[in-house]
Amino acid sequence: MEKQKRILITGAAGFLGSHLCDRFIKEGYKVVGMDNLLTGNIKNVEHLFPLADFEYYHHDVTKFVHVPGDLDYILHFASPASPIDYLKMPIQTLKVGSLGTHNLLGLARSKNARILVASTSEVYGDPLVHPQTESYWGNVNPVGPRGVYDEAKRFQESITMAYHTYHNLETRIIRIFNTYGPRMRLDDGRVLPAFIGQALRGQDLTAFGDGSQTRSFCYVDDLVEGIYRLLMSDYPYPVNIGNPDEITINEFAEEILRLTGSKSKIIYKPLPQDDPKQRKPDITKARELLGWAPKVSRSEGLEKTLAYFKEVV
Repeated sequence: MEKQKRILITGAAGFLGSHLCDRFIKEGYKVVGMDNLLTGNIKNVEHLFPLADFEYYHHDVTKFVHVPGDLDYILHFASPASPIDYLKMPIQTLKVGSLGTHNLLGLARSKNARILVASTSEVYGDPLVHPQTESYWGNVNPVGPRGVYDEAKRFQESITMAYHTYHNLETRIIRIFNTYGPRMRLDDGRVLPAFIGQALRGQDLTAFGDGSQTRSFCYVDDLVEGIYRLLMSDYPYPVNIGNPDEITINEFAEEILRLTGSKSKIIYKPLPQDDPKQRKPDITKARELLGWAPKVSRSEGLEKTLAYFKEVV
């Protein structure tokens, strides 16, 4: 019989990490979840605690990481990921992208494990190229307030490629575009939970700038499928995973108002510094290399997400 594979998932109690734990348990893996709960919530993985194939470590990956036993794969998803979090915790954000990634690459090397690191569309900064292809190097302000997240992820990609070329380590890099779904935090500052939370509470929806900036929203199940396929592929360079269905913030606010039946108004506040005006992934690589494309429409995904947030509110 084939030996059961074992995977370490950092940021396991976070929005994406917890969904990845579910997926790999479902695929028959032994899953080791790791989180220091800086932005994660233990409730997201509590349902897995009774399972023999799940173990949990409360640990900060910026400190030395030790996991006893064999590991076949590592998914590095530990990091604050919303502007509210990384503006509040700039140094921790930089450390988890640099020291944390270094520690996990070292662990992958010692265990002879394949590692996939979670990068982000934020490596493109406020893009001058649209839509964003993996070959675009980005337009990032390294000393601006958002630079702590953007540059942490850019360094993460760089050190991951260095381990791949110098140590011949099996590495994968995913660039994640805006993703949504159950287990997002209502207070995480991103536009989707902010709008839904405000609409459900009868508050005005807060748009920044004039609301003409765009985002492209991918449902979490689609993203998890893309991550799974990339991990199992043999492609070491960055791959965009996201939904290219682009929408302005104003249009999105109107969608949320219709969906929730809210009578709230849309109000406008100044655009934060270096906030990207456009976000739309070019997913040609994901289609060609992984046979991946998003399947869940925004209307279907929003219905599922709204049902979750209604319980939370």
